[in-house]
Amino acid sequence: MSRSERLLNLIQIMRRYRRPVSGRVLADETGISIRTLYRDIATLQAQGAHIEGEPGLGYILRPGFMLPPLMFSEDEIEALVLGSRWVGKQPDHRLSAAARDALAKIVAVLPADLRDDVDASALLVGPRDSTPSDADAIDLGLVRKAIRSERKLDIVYRDGAGSESRRFVWPFALGFFDRVRVIVAWCELRQDYRHFRADRISSLAATETRYPRRRQVLMKEWRESQGIAPPA
Repeated sequence: MSRSERLLNLIQIMRRYRRPVSGRVLADETGISIRTLYRDIATLQAQGAHIEGEPGLGYILRPGFMLPPLMFSEDEIEALVLGSRWVGKQPDHRLSAAARDALAKIVAVLPADLRDDVDASALLVGPRDSTPSDADAIDLGLVRKAIRSERKLDIVYRDGAGSESRRFVWPFALGFFDRVRVIVAWCELRQDYRHFRADRISSLAATETRYPRRRQVLMKEWRESQGIAPPA
């Protein structure tokens, strides 16, 4: 492992800890001597990393530090390219444009050899299915904004049998599948968690009313109700 890779690995490990962690633990996880660890921490601090602590007391990395472009492995580059290409083909036009812009910003600061790896990526995203059920009548950007700001949505929803009903929902997640987008929300009408296909929502209006519970709490309860493990 090169020194730059070792420094990146140390940063990634420290990001997992929210409380001070001893130098011995960090040295063991990175597979280096305690003396080398102290030198690496000093190097990162000199590069601007907000690492607080000292030998015998432990270390903690404060949020906000970004490493200079040392940086990505071949697998990480392929994951970034594939992910941005997939999002770029989604019907949420603002999100797809943001994916392309984000990748362009990343590529702009990569070393020349890594930029070549991006251009030469052989992972392709096929064309999207353009069948009628793939069309959304609503602006998914409004849904994402409501999720971020924890605001209620006023929707008119058509179920599988074609019956329409008006719902006030608390959106907290948006799922992207091959042919449909699904809003995960608490439904005031049903007093339970529900999944709403975006292509079955005939009208959607954002409100200024905050829903009374935090999005993270709703997500946790929904995962438990569905038997879904939290992401690693």
